[in-house]
Amino acid sequence: YVTHTISKKFDSQIVNSLYNKIEPNSLIKQNDQYKISNLGLERERISKELRNSGLFYFNQDYITFAVDTVETNKKANIDIIIKNRVISTTHDTVIKQPFKIQKIKNVKIITDYKFEHEGKPFQDTIHYNNYTLYSYNKMRFYPKALTSAIFITPDSTFKDIDRTLTYRHLNELRTFKYPDIEYETITDSDDELNTTIKLTPLKKFSLSFSAEALQSNIQSVGFSFNPSLLIRNIFKGAETFEISAIGSLGSSKDKNNSDEPFLDINEIGVDLKLNIPRLFSPFNTERIIPKHMSPSTNISLSTTSQTNIGLDKQTFSGTFAYNWNPNEKVTNRLDLFNVQYVRNLNVGNYFDVYQNSYNTLNNISESLNYNNGDLLTFPEQTDAFLNDVLNNNTSLNPEDTDYKAVSAINERKDRLTENNLIFSSSFGFIMDGRKHLFDENFSIFRFKLELAGNLLANTSSLLGLKKNTDDRYEVFNVPFSQYIKTEFDYIKHWDLGRKNVLAMRSFLGIALPYGNSNNIPFSKSFFAGGSNDNRAWTAYSLGPGSSESINEFNEANLKLALSVEQRFNLFGNLNGAVFVDAGNIWNVLDDVEDESATFTNFNSLKDVAIGSGFGLRYDFSFFVFRFDIGFKTYDPFYKDQNRWFNDYNFSNAVYNIGINYPF
Repeated sequence: YVTHTISKKFDSQIVNSLYNKIEPNSLIKQNDQYKISNLGLERERISKELRNSGLFYFNQDYITFAVDTVETNKKANIDIIIKNRVISTTHDTVIKQPFKIQKIKNVKIITDYKFEHEGKPFQDTIHYNNYTLYSYNKMRFYPKALTSAIFITPDSTFKDIDRTLTYRHLNELRTFKYPDIEYETITDSDDELNTTIKLTPLKKFSLSFSAEALQSNIQSVGFSFNPSLLIRNIFKGAETFEISAIGSLGSSKDKNNSDEPFLDINEIGVDLKLNIPRLFSPFNTERIIPKHMSPSTNISLSTTSQTNIGLDKQTFSGTFAYNWNPNEKVTNRLDLFNVQYVRNLNVGNYFDVYQNSYNTLNNISESLNYNNGDLLTFPEQTDAFLNDVLNNNTSLNPEDTDYKAVSAINERKDRLTENNLIFSSSFGFIMDGRKHLFDENFSIFRFKLELAGNLLANTSSLLGLKKNTDDRYEVFNVPFSQYIKTEFDYIKHWDLGRKNVLAMRSFLGIALPYGNSNNIPFSKSFFAGGSNDNRAWTAYSLGPGSSESINEFNEANLKLALSVEQRFNLFGNLNGAVFVDAGNIWNVLDDVEDESATFTNFNSLKDVAIGSGFGLRYDFSFFVFRFDIGFKTYDPFYKDQNRWFNDYNFSNAVYNIGINYPF
């Protein structure tokens, strides 16, 4: 059937007037195919629009449809019927009246409501911007902090969306239990409403503690402790301040000294976080980012110290960031300042950590009979050998393969052992199309742009910064990093029905050094492989390009990834999947000269690695346990040989265990 005529039968003139404004967006249109589901959606739309236009007493039950399909030649004639408001009286009789637009007269906010306080007098009362705030005890909140989260305003037309926004923003303060919002008709006036918002504060202090035991490729056993203290409303503006600490002890698998204690690994750290439920700025930002976008400011400071873990290090970081949500789907984050400082404490232990590089260096030394065939000790003899080779004090010349290998080892050592100072700003954008937690027909787009070092570079002369021997400006004897980094991430799910889902993910990331830097800090680099990436390679083992890397982990400053996965139900809560993952990492426009590791032009795309496989997932409702088997389908490490299906077997497969879906 096709919709033919659409007629309106409204008892109330106000309803008719309001409907005329929203009619252009109707889901029922002339000459469209008749669908009964559209009637239900249109009923919801009309009710929502009218309740947001002042009709407090309106609901979906007042809307009915009469559809005539008798002898109409497969045409549906639809009547939209809205009756008058039904009012029950005290004498069990019913009267009908036209709908009226209700206005909000007064808004009363009780800031410390408890049921046992009912009937008691208020100790404190404050009038602010036409709101009235009450407290049974001494007022603990600045009025503006609360009214900024309340969208129900005095002397305004009733809108149901204002109540929804108020619920959401009050919950985002993390200071109150779920609020209670009540509307009350003013006696002898059917046109006005009084509103009472009852807020029950959570406890000012909240203490939590967690502990875990763990094991890794670095330590045979470890224990960590994480206490935290949350302070609510610390400055009377609904701010939350959190102090958390970390302490861990562990036993390393490879002890340098047998006399060292069993628990020879330790880490301590502290993290301070302040959340302000508004934009903390000397300027008025309300016109640019209004309060319905849930603006907030996050300020954090943290420091950690690790000893007897590889190179050992101290880290310091600080962040000043703004967050806001223009609508339900979009999230924005602007990091005005993000400062990171990494100080390596045990640089001399480099070759004990990176044994592959150390073994390669010893093999080259032995071939040159550099140390009478003995192993090089570190750091003295390894550093001396590196210097001799690179200063042409051995028989190797720059064209030799061994010379290039030594040069690559030295470049990587310098980069991973230098202290890092990163002073950056960034903007992140997320558009999430999911309607609810179980939606399987959606898309997610993420974008991030980060700029580092520009402020220091532009003010280097003003600050009197000096250059080191590598012609790099230093701050407190540490060269600062300068780069631009951007990432694009797109995820798409198609619900094919019967628990059958096709999922796709694509990712492109690039980080380009310039100015004061020749390469990207390790913490800002990209890696490939692992249970959430290309599952036919273990984490960090893929790339760069087609190079035959000897490193324990590989990283670069350009990444391309694409994955497609078909998910289906086997029985009960057990699901299966087949997948294809493609991608790799490359070096581009930095100081790496290995052609097989660099992206030079589109011909480099021949080094995109392809993995395929299958897996099982068991849904525990609150998380998904995942097991995947990945096979190397197209392996770029075979260079000019046939790259297809060389190691496509279970003995060379990679077995991945993960929690939740990879994308």
